[in-house]
Order: sequence, then structure tokens, then C-alpha cells
Amino acid sequence: MEAMILAGGLGTRLSSRLSGIPKAMASIAGQPFLRILLDRLAKAGCARIILSVGYLRNVILETFGESYQGIPLHYVVEESPLGTGGAIRLALQHAVEGSLIVLNGDTYLDVDFAALLSRHTLGRRPMTMAVTAVEDTARYGGVIVEEERVTGFIEKGRSGRGWINAGVYVMEKNFPWPPNLPAKFSFEVDVLARSLGELRPAAFLCDGKFLDIGTPEDLDRAQTELAIPD
Repeated sequence: MEAMILAGGLGTRLSSRLSGIPKAMASIAGQPFLRILLDRLAKAGCARIILSVGYLRNVILETFGESYQGIPLHYVVEESPLGTGGAIRLALQHAVEGSLIVLNGDTYLDVDFAALLSRHTLGRRPMTMAVTAVEDTARYGGVIVEEERVTGFIEKGRSGRGWINAGVYVMEKNFPWPPNLPAKFSFEVDVLARSLGELRPAAFLCDGKFLDIGTPEDLDRAQTELAIPD
């Protein structure tokens, strides 16, 4: 099992809480959020982890070094912001396995990584998307799932319960990127939304805890919901 974590985000909405640290290093009950993600991957048996870093990357490098719990850490540096799409495309070039788990560095999802990889293998598609149900999709935008496939998206702002993109994927190292993409682009907007018909991603349905720490309110929620019991 190989994984990639996108840890280069600026954390603009959390600027008042992130004094000199990148968003993925936001403190959750006294530990960096990134450590929580690394612990989950280590527990799942991950053998290699790529960290896509950029803004204030030295904080991450100095904290975790070249390995975590015996797992090699390989750093891929964004010299300038590349967006989610540009960061994934660059980091995939450093993968050694044919398929790679991709995580957003500001999103927690209680998911069975081994089962997710298995679903991806059976689906025989360029990518598999973890989707989870929330009470109100307005903040995230919705995902339409039909016959275990992601077949459409619903724009942000529409209220009501539904499926959302949980920010965890399995992607092929040789992912078929659309032509003529710039160096900086959004994976969600410029790839998923525009090429959904060609990609036909498999959907992996999750019912575990989901938390995006991208707002001060959810960062506060995480202090208790993601705290490790004594």
C-alpha cells in the first residue's frame, strides 16, 4: 500500500489559527493533524507515503523527517502553488506502485483503506472516489452515485442530505490527465467535473466519521471529535 497526502495548502480561512505553520499541521488536541492521518495509514499497513508539500514545508520536514513509524516518507515539493490537480499530477510521478491512495491534508475520513484499494482493483477504472453521506451538502456540493459509479455532481449551496466527495481517492499512477492542462489547476473543477464521463470513477461508499478542518468551526469540532482517548 502506497499513499499520498496533499499537505501544501495555505489554510487561508484558518490564518488566525495557523501562526507560522501550514494547514496540515494545525493542532488537534495537542498534536498536528497530519500526524493523525499518518497514524491511520500506518495502522492500515501502508508501506510508503508521499507528502506533497509547499507552503512552510520546513515545519513538516523538521517534524517528521524521512520516516514515520518505520514507513519511508518521500517529499515532493511545490516550488509555487499548483492547486490540487497540479500537486497530484506532480506527486504521481514519484509513485512506485501502480495504484496510490490520495488524501487531502485537511480532511479526516474513517475509511477502510484496504477495502478501498480492493474496490478500486475490482472497478478497473483510472480512479475510485470515497463518498460519504452528510446531513447538509450545501457547503461541499453533492455527488450523484448510480450503480456504484460517480455519475454527476451537484453545485454547492443546495441544502439537504446526500453524498459528497470525501476527499480520499485511489488513483492509477498512469492516470489519464486531460490534455492542455496548465501547471496549476484544480483536480475537482478542471478534471473531475469536466472529464467525469470519460473517467467514470468507481464510488466507494463510507459511513464512518468525516471531518474537514478547513474552517475555524470545524477545527474546533476536531479538538474533541478527533482527540485520542487517554
